[in-house]
Amino acid sequence: MKNLKDRIRSGETVHGCCVNLASTVSAEIVGQAGFDWLLVDLEHGGGDVAILYQQLQALSGSPSTPIVRIDNLSRPKVQRILDAGATGIMFPQIQSSLEADEAIRMMYYPPRGGRGMAKMVRATGFGRHANEYIADVEKKLVGVIQIETLNALQNIDDIAATDGVDVLFVGPNDLSLALGIFGQFGHALYQNAIHDVAMAGKKHGKAIGVLLQDISEYEMYHQLGYRFLACGGDSAFVRKGAEELVKTMNEKIKR
Repeated sequence: MKNLKDRIRSGETVHGCCVNLASTVSAEIVGQAGFDWLLVDLEHGGGDVAILYQQLQALSGSPSTPIVRIDNLSRPKVQRILDAGATGIMFPQIQSSLEADEAIRMMYYPPRGGRGMAKMVRATGFGRHANEYIADVEKKLVGVIQIETLNALQNIDDIAATDGVDVLFVGPNDLSLALGIFGQFGHALYQNAIHDVAMAGKKHGKAIGVLLQDISEYEMYHQLGYRFLACGGDSAFVRKGAEELVKTMNEKIKR
């Protein structure tokens, strides 16, 4: 089976969801649900790098590829995330091609980047597969750059042209907020923005992704060429399932 990076580059549509709860159990549950990839969220989620390590262990038998959204542009944290066994990193709040290049370089060993090397880490099987890991790292790691600010929109062509960027990922809430139309995803300003991101990705051969606010938005993005699509998350699944069950039980009382 092709790895996630190969699937992205071949233009396949790949589906994911967020892992927001600092829970190894919820990570394992969604990991077995059939998603192509999972986004373990350190920017807005409840966990940290220590909990992430355990979540990646829980996902080791999962068919879903783990991507981690980092909370700041930090080389030591990028290194810890990748050494723990993540297959890619999503970088939020990237403003320019210079920041995008800096982020991607943090993921790779010299001479491609500035990542430090340690053999006895989880990503290399604690040294068992270090040579293979180093040889394959550029073939497998996925670099995702979020487009969610006005600066990123203005610099979208240069960001898309940055070597090593695999996915341009729209953050709908942040982007619509920056545009002054929070939550108005049908607004012309937002529609123009997601169109511009799609065109930049197509021009430079980069995949385009987004976090759907509702599954009803799927066709809107897919028709524009968005193929790295996420919807929902473990916290949303728990909340929605609980609320729907309570509603159903309360309706039975009224009968």
